[in-house]
Amino acid sequence: MMKKRSAVMLSSVMLMSVVLAACGGNNTNNNASNSAANGSAGKPSGEVKTVKIFQFKTEIVEGLNELKVEFEKEYPNIKLDIQTVGGGADYAAALKTKFASGDAPDIFSNGGYAEMALWGDKLEDLSDQPWVKDLIPLAAEPMTKDGKTYGMPMNLEGIGYVYNKDLFAKAGITETPKTISELEEDAKKLQAIDVIPFGNAYQEWWLLGIQGISVAFAQQNNVDEFINGLNAGTSTIVGNEKFKDWSNLLNLTVKYGQKNPLTTDANTHLAMFANGETAMMQEGNWAQTLVDNITPNMNIGMFPMPINDDPAMNDKLSVGVPANLVVNKDSGSKEEAKTFLNWLVTSDMGKEYIVKKWKFIPALSTIPATPEDIGLLGADVWNYVKEGKVYGLQASKFPDGVTQEFASSIQELIAGKVDEAGWEKSMQAAWDKLKK
Repeated sequence: MMKKRSAVMLSSVMLMSVVLAACGGNNTNNNASNSAANGSAGKPSGEVKTVKIFQFKTEIVEGLNELKVEFEKEYPNIKLDIQTVGGGADYAAALKTKFASGDAPDIFSNGGYAEMALWGDKLEDLSDQPWVKDLIPLAAEPMTKDGKTYGMPMNLEGIGYVYNKDLFAKAGITETPKTISELEEDAKKLQAIDVIPFGNAYQEWWLLGIQGISVAFAQQNNVDEFINGLNAGTSTIVGNEKFKDWSNLLNLTVKYGQKNPLTTDANTHLAMFANGETAMMQEGNWAQTLVDNITPNMNIGMFPMPINDDPAMNDKLSVGVPANLVVNKDSGSKEEAKTFLNWLVTSDMGKEYIVKKWKFIPALSTIPATPEDIGLLGADVWNYVKEGKVYGLQASKFPDGVTQEFASSIQELIAGKVDEAGWEKSMQAAWDKLKK
């Protein structure tokens, strides 16, 4: 789902799978390797310890609780306490409160890059864990520093427009648009058959401030150089062509979208889409299970968000690691935490849940996934990855708190409280206020 199902990065064919893990094998062998890697943590005798897990992917809560039951059967001396804050809630603020109140988790979510640096003094070095050798190199990048790995990538996610293939065909649309002009023409064709082209959940800050705006950053000539320049004061959002382009796309979706986008939440736009009221919605491949729950076997796909009329620049999907699971280095149960993470990505049950129940595109070469496993949306994302047509998600490189400020500025633009020039100034001011 999003980072609030959230969010973050990658490119190239190496992006292949992304979630958790390492070597396969049966559960007996897995248990043996777990015990060997983690001392006595996996043995069913001695003190019972609790591993507190604090994470934000709301769509995996049911599966995590089912895995908890199986894991505790195999490791009766380890109990899992799973807590989730997501779906639009401010996970970062909640995590800070956990640590400040003395209720620090043993395992928690981290987006990597700037977020890894922010929490650096709390992160256990996981470089010696057996699953690390099987990480796709670019999947490991957000949580790698000085050659050390500090987090397990949850999965690979793509973000773009999820679309209804049957409605597109009915409207006479034979190819997905690769330019903003083509997108508008397609919107007009959909309107002509009395279908709302876009369902916009612009009440959701993460959809705008994390996922949507990422495209304006990703299309910079050198995104890391641009971000470093924003921090140094040598780059600016004001007057930047890609941000102007992105605002044009935003305005287009509002023009051809449902009424009241600023009071529409993600559940509503998912229901509208799954019921055939709208033809497109900005989402990620995590939406597969959410749509399936409403309309099973719906004929859907995904394409990138085009912000201008350069087809080569626009025919790249935003793909990244939405979250990594990290271990609190000060935890009294960190060996038990490592045992669980290793079990999650090596046990038969864990691997099955990753690809078949959660429809995750895995982050490790040792977790196989077929289109039947990961769904139509995952298969589309994977095709872009295999073709090397991807942009990395950028939000985890932003200063802490900027994504929420960005979303507020974008919502003001949608509401007509500022014009495009004023919006750019507001975005720049948000960065300047929060940069280190």
